[in-house]
Amino acid sequence: MKISENTAKIKAQAKALGFDFCGVSKADFLDEEAPRLETWLQRNHQGQMAYMANHFDKRLDPRKLVPGAKSVISVMLNYYPEKRRAEGAEDYKISKYAYGKDYHFVLKDKLKSLFEFMQSEIGEIDGRVFVDSAPVMDKVWAKKGGLGWVGKHSNLINKSGGSFFFIGEIICDLELEPDGPIKDYCGTCTACLDACPTDAIIEPYVVDGSKCISYYTIELKEAIPEEAKGKMENWIFGCDICQDVCPWNRFSKPHKTPEFQLSEALEGMQNSDWEEITEEVFRELFRRSPVKRSKLEGLKRNVGFCKIEQDEEDRP
Repeated sequence: MKISENTAKIKAQAKALGFDFCGVSKADFLDEEAPRLETWLQRNHQGQMAYMANHFDKRLDPRKLVPGAKSVISVMLNYYPEKRRAEGAEDYKISKYAYGKDYHFVLKDKLKSLFEFMQSEIGEIDGRVFVDSAPVMDKVWAKKGGLGWVGKHSNLINKSGGSFFFIGEIICDLELEPDGPIKDYCGTCTACLDACPTDAIIEPYVVDGSKCISYYTIELKEAIPEEAKGKMENWIFGCDICQDVCPWNRFSKPHKTPEFQLSEALEGMQNSDWEEITEEVFRELFRRSPVKRSKLEGLKRNVGFCKIEQDEEDRP
């Protein structure tokens, strides 16, 4: 009885803190994921993201991150915006997840509050909070916790809310009631595969990260490869194409997190502003934003690459 009571308490507090969904899974070895991850890495789909190959064993077993772990509590926080930047064919575009404050800070603060609540209301609990900060397969744990299924574009899809969510988790040594996964509702749909301009989704449920526009514009530290020319569709930081075309995102509702709001300054950025952006403007505009990851030099490289694409298209 205590197990189900504690589980219900934690879920109620997660909701009170603003999380949209909260699910629980048993902290165990991810035996189904092990061969998939190994194959993905062997094919070099991680590109220059060398960290993806690190800590292989920890990535598959949460008990190696938190000794004695019994439960993984997964939470999701909506970031679908009410107001969107212009996303016409000629506009420079950034992913909607980067409109506001860096989600690492926002999620981590909320998760820490949830963990503190657990310790004060339930008792002595050992655990850790994770938001992309360690080798944790967040989408897999969210799936195991019944929060959705992993779609053909490899993002987690929630049946009632779509896929525009940040995911975080608490791995702890408290025994809780697991939710169990739900079924996959992608069916025969191939919208995401058909729409990806760089063919990064090489087959259903398999993304070659080294071909993804998000990888080119955020993770890649060298020049964007020539093979991407004519395929970037003016995305200069991240890419939302596979999510935008997903039929399940017709259920997306605007988020309620003030920190993720689109600022007037960012909303008003025109192509010429991006092309002429200075260090001062970059620092001010993206002070606590995920865009900082690309640094000014990387952002200028992305803008320059897309501008060359446009100029070549405009030539008679």
